[in-house]
Amino acid sequence: MIPDLLRKAIYYLHSSYIPYGAEIGEGTELGYGGIGVVIHNRAKIGKRCLISQQVTIGGRSNIEGAPVIGDDVRIGAGAKILGKITVGDFAIIGANAVVIKDVPPGAVVAGVPARELRQRPAPECQDIDLGLDHSGRSPEP
Repeated sequence: MIPDLLRKAIYYLHSSYIPYGAEIGEGTELGYGGIGVVIHNRAKIGKRCLISQQVTIGGRSNIEGAPVIGDDVRIGAGAKILGKITVGDFAIIGANAVVIKDVPPGAVVAGVPARELRQRPAPECQDIDLGLDHSGRSPEP
């Protein structure tokens, strides 16, 4: 009963659907309070991810399964990650991208449908600091 009340409160406060069945890793943040975020109840999201506003991590019609998102993934505003796909660690999904195929670790993808724009070498992936602040405040200089 309490999980249902919490889910409804999140929905009414932020227009989001974040089911308690979704696996969300430690340190994962929802930008701007998670406004408009929709997550499939069987989705798996890794540690230290950043999910911006209006993101959908969900299924596809007539295709079983839900997305699996790796650790340290950055998902831009309005992106859609759909179907039984895997997004590798340290990947970056561009704003408004529609991802319907697997994304390799360290890849930067964007577009509709999303395509790989570049691949970052592994050492850069581990030291990434995008300086993103999705709290609604201007970053400090």
